[in-house]
Amino acid sequence: RSQQCSPVVNVTMGFSSGTGKPRKPGVASDEEMEAFFAANSSEEIVVIDARNTNFELEPDDARWDDASGAPMAACGTALRPRACNAPYDRAAKSMDLEGLEPLLTKGKDTPIITHCGGGGRGQKAKEYLIAEGFTNVLNGGGPSVKANWEKFGGI
Repeated sequence: RSQQCSPVVNVTMGFSSGTGKPRKPGVASDEEMEAFFAANSSEEIVVIDARNTNFELEPDDARWDDASGAPMAACGTALRPRACNAPYDRAAKSMDLEGLEPLLTKGKDTPIITHCGGGGRGQKAKEYLIAEGFTNVLNGGGPSVKANWEKFGGI
């Protein structure tokens, strides 16, 4: 069953490990991801998947189906128990965080990693959460940022 759903970390633009491809602005560098995990227990980290399951609104998200290795349907399951799908709504510039509360072990200080496919909406989600008072948020990018995804994709 899919669940609905950050110290603030300043992030610089870096390169995806091993790809030579630049990361989108705001996506955590390898060093920033390591520091986030060093400062926060993986049992407390919440992962917010900002991708949209309504492919009519976000057609590019269809590529992240079950066969992709990064399915949205895995949020809240044994594969990704501390992940919830809370799509970032580009038109409304907001997110529905209704189902997030049960995962917030430290309230708005709970460590949160946002992501989408590559980090664009993950950054928008991070900015939205910070504006809502969350204090420990990192943009992990998403499955296309393999070095980061390997660290948080199973949370």
